Amino acid sequence: MNQKQHSAPVALRSIHVTDEFWQREMELVRKEVIPYQWEVLNDRVKDAAPSWCMHNFRAAAKLMREKKDKGATFVAPTYTFRGFEALPEDPEHPEEDRFYGFVFQDTDFSKWIEAVGYSLAVHPDAELEKTADEAIDLVCAAQMENGYLDTYYIINGMDAALTNLRDNHELYCLGHLAEGAVAYYQATGKDKLLRAACRYADFFAERFGPEEGKCKGYPGHEIAEMALIRLYEATGEQRYLDLSRYFIDQRGQEPNYFIEEEFARAAREGKTLRAPKGNMAYHQAHKPVREQDEAVGHAVRAVYLYAGMADTARMTGDERLFDACEKLFNNIVNQKLYITGGIGGTHMGESFSYPYDLPNDSAYSETCAAIGLAFFTRRMLQIKADSRYGDVMEQALYNTVLAGMALDGKSFFYVNPLSVVPEACAKDERLQHVKPVRQKWFGCACCPPNIARMVTSVAQYAYTESEDTLYTHLYMSGEVDKRFAGGAIRMKTASRMPWDGHVSVSIEAQKPVSGTLAFRIPGWSGACSAKASCAQEGTQTEMRDGYLYLTGTWQEGDGIELDFTMPVRMLAANPRVREDLGKVAFTRGPVTYCAEEADNGDMLHLLRVDAAKVGRDGEGVAVEMEEKFGHPTAALVVPGYRAVLPEAEGLYAAAAPLEERETTIRLIPYYAWANRGLGEMSVWLRG
Repeated sequence: MNQKQHSAPVALRSIHVTDEFWQREMELVRKEVIPYQWEVLNDRVKDAAPSWCMHNFRAAAKLMREKKDKGATFVAPTYTFRGFEALPEDPEHPEEDRFYGFVFQDTDFSKWIEAVGYSLAVHPDAELEKTADEAIDLVCAAQMENGYLDTYYIINGMDAALTNLRDNHELYCLGHLAEGAVAYYQATGKDKLLRAACRYADFFAERFGPEEGKCKGYPGHEIAEMALIRLYEATGEQRYLDLSRYFIDQRGQEPNYFIEEEFARAAREGKTLRAPKGNMAYHQAHKPVREQDEAVGHAVRAVYLYAGMADTARMTGDERLFDACEKLFNNIVNQKLYITGGIGGTHMGESFSYPYDLPNDSAYSETCAAIGLAFFTRRMLQIKADSRYGDVMEQALYNTVLAGMALDGKSFFYVNPLSVVPEACAKDERLQHVKPVRQKWFGCACCPPNIARMVTSVAQYAYTESEDTLYTHLYMSGEVDKRFAGGAIRMKTASRMPWDGHVSVSIEAQKPVSGTLAFRIPGWSGACSAKASCAQEGTQTEMRDGYLYLTGTWQEGDGIELDFTMPVRMLAANPRVREDLGKVAFTRGPVTYCAEEADNGDMLHLLRVDAAKVGRDGEGVAVEMEEKFGHPTAALVVPGYRAVLPEAEGLYAAAAPLEERETTIRLIPYYAWANRGLGEMSVWLRG
């Protein structure tokens, strides 16, 4: 691992996105999603599941005001529980002093404030900033004197704090708080929330570590690992890097902390526990992280961990840790990745399934998992610019991440299936996790604010930089400023991605500046041509790991033209994927396509692609630009057949070829499905 090649995200203030596609998404989040989610966090949206998030902070802040001794043990009230969610007995009249929701409900605020920070960084908004400051005041008022800040225990009683790290998410809450605090500080320069996050991190740093007498635990739901790295980079405090590395090093060691914790908890409760009930693989705690080579367990937790591992490997130069990240990435891509960039094949534990088990109608493919995959791959790109990482990051962003949010920003998918029959979703309990239409909110609302923070920060996934190189990983129109040792340039990009493969780059500079510009060559491109027009001769060109490196002296008026061919690709899954044998799916550029009932009628399983007419490079497929979804999209028109249903209604008959009629199959981008009412959808079609 060559640390000289490491890069960091370009600051959002140094990027101005004008891209027709991504600016629309960013403006949607700024104008609609962030205000809408603030209303939801305050339980003011009719027909949306209550968040209880700000209610809990108000209750905790009230306790802090009333308790002079903020370290006192509070008496836990009695609740009506449904699973892991605490709900009021009368939903119309919740008690103001009680905690409601899931144990991790605080993170709804943390992800919201992170999205606000990213938005303010590129679009100052005095009213939004005022709302955010008032929310921060409330959150900080709930913090205890010792730095602890988790409303579940502050309200219910501190006697059980730190006794169930596996399930009760205190470190997960820390992680999201740190991420949000850093984003808001970097956007506004205001450090009140950052100081609160540091105090909370210090609380854990004082109590966890290899030293005698300290807790030997680690997060049950990962994110603190990468968040602590971010806190370290923002503050320079070594203890945050040390704590992140400790959590990673300790995970999966023997004796297993989660098992020991479970026995200790049973003993405190006067119970006899003969064997642990927890599944350590679910928590990625089944073996030390450097020995892990298969992505297992809860998919979101897994990729959050892998992102933290990659960050720590980058900061410490840990080769073994980076090698483990490589093995885990390869396992996901080669055996466990949906064609939509989604991960997590089973709703049982929201988890990765066994190799090549990628069901379509029962897919879990949680929106947060695709976001976590983007976290992981971006961090791998920071270590090594390899187009494999960029390809997967792009695949997740353009497909499953965007599919998680309706085109109006007012409803969301938690689960992202690849095949939907609404009747089956309504009547088959095995598919009860699959929703054929997006929901306004969720009791466990991790996905909606996660989408908001991802979309508002997407420019930091497009560019990273090292001292002498500016890397372009995603192509979006806009400007990015880069300072090299000898001066600064502004690189302006014009692109119509994801619909067109031509990219034009121009340079603005007050004086000639030497440096390297690196561009990802997408794996979906059938061919790429690149041409640099420079006033200075001698530009060096190198292809390495799927990136084109152009090194030279750049000055005003220099330009680069990139042409990526964008063929329609008809793809088949590895025959080991039982669900997709004999089926095909279509992609073009970074976009995966699907058939929807609105265009093709119901019973999509009767459709068959005429593969003989498609051709190797999709020559037989028509690409039609349309504005059906309120913005330009490319639809695919595929030659095919529709099976004719027999007149007889008997269940079985003698085998005979199906009668078919020629038809055309219209495909739309996967991210746009379920925006035209209830109907069937399918990514994979008989071929």
